[in-house]
Amino acid sequence: MKKTYSYACKDYPGMEECSGQFVAESEDEIRQLIELHARVAHGEEASAWSDDDRAQIRALIRVEQV
Repeated sequence: MKKTYSYACKDYPGMEECSGQFVAESEDEIRQLIELHARVAHGEEASAWSDDDRAQIRALIRVEQV
């Protein structure tokens, strides 16, 4: 059975107005998409994220069996 990973930026506290949503076939790919989105849309660098920020993002990634 295959998994898909999804993330909606608006689910992160303070980002409710952001329409960025992503779906990927691997955890690594969704992470890369989130980091790219943060850099392009929000001017953030993932390297500056705290461990708490990273944990919150991981908690918001949805995993579904397809």
